[in-house]
Amino acid sequence: MNRKSFFAGAFIALTLAGATPASAADRPDPERYESQTPASEVKAGGSRDTVHAPIEVVRHIVTDFDGYSGYIKKFEKAKVIGRHGDKTDVYLQVPIMKGAAKVWAVIRFDPPKPNDAGDDFVVTGKLLKGNVKRLDARYHISKIDDQNTRLDLQLLIVPDWVVPVPNHLATSEAAYAASRAVLGLRNASELKNH
Repeated sequence: MNRKSFFAGAFIALTLAGATPASAADRPDPERYESQTPASEVKAGGSRDTVHAPIEVVRHIVTDFDGYSGYIKKFEKAKVIGRHGDKTDVYLQVPIMKGAAKVWAVIRFDPPKPNDAGDDFVVTGKLLKGNVKRLDARYHISKIDDQNTRLDLQLLIVPDWVVPVPNHLATSEAAYAASRAVLGLRNASELKNH
């Protein structure tokens, strides 16, 4: 390798390394979990992680629905298709079961609802239409300190397909999708914060 190629390669590597905070590459994937909700016999799948960014940054990234397909590799399509007052309608398309099927949905998201101190927000979304019986999304964004935020996403997906899907598989897919979403939103928030 000649000297010019070496320096060009080193420059590219350093540039790409700066695109993601160094801590993101060294950290494990977000924690996954299952949770029973009163809404369905199917358990919700969820994921949570600490984000090294202020709560305002995380809240902005979570509600940047048009940016989801760039932030979250698992989402093939994400687009704001309408607004109704302070609510936002978002079209999402996500491949599941290793691409064997796709979930698509139009979800109406409520604006972030803060607690009295403003250090805790909840963003909820409900299915308007799609190829599933039910899809509920609930983000919980909590301030840890001035530079760290807890991000939790819980997804309840109840399939509506001709071939029955076992409940545990639907929950597993929801937890996986939630972990990919939390990972993408975590990385985007931390990148924006740097």
